[in-house]
Amino acid sequence: MSKTLRTPKGLRHVMSWWPPYRFAGIKVLSIADDWSSARVRLRLGRLNRNYFGTQFGGSLYSMSDPFWVLLTVNRLGRDYVVWDKAGEIEYVAPGRGDVFAEFTLTEDRLDEIRAATADGSKALPWFESEITAADGTVVARVRKQIYVRRKKDRRPAP
Repeated sequence: MSKTLRTPKGLRHVMSWWPPYRFAGIKVLSIADDWSSARVRLRLGRLNRNYFGTQFGGSLYSMSDPFWVLLTVNRLGRDYVVWDKAGEIEYVAPGRGDVFAEFTLTEDRLDEIRAATADGSKALPWFESEITAADGTVVARVRKQIYVRRKKDRRPAP
């Protein structure tokens, strides 16, 4: 992995120019220096409008897809394997303009994951976030389940 992708600023920059995000109108507005949170915006434009002229559901899901994994893997460190496991989205109201999503990974959640994986077991925590319009109206609710496990010690036995 590139050194650029290992810093919040570098990852934010690369993701904002990443073609699937750039052409969908998705911009990563911020990633906290300690990887504890991220904020993303999806602009409503010609390329991401649905048949009804509102935000395309796939773009709404896409804007929130990677963030729980990215925050978790960077907070836990290289001793853990972290992958997406499942996801779901509930559409609540039409997105008629720009929409935003915020992700905050608390130390309490990390402690739960560390405890659940301390003996080598996997953890399958669920995370929830809301996608909101500029006025705070909830446009969609997204749930993501991730897979987390401590990496196995690969050193040979003495």
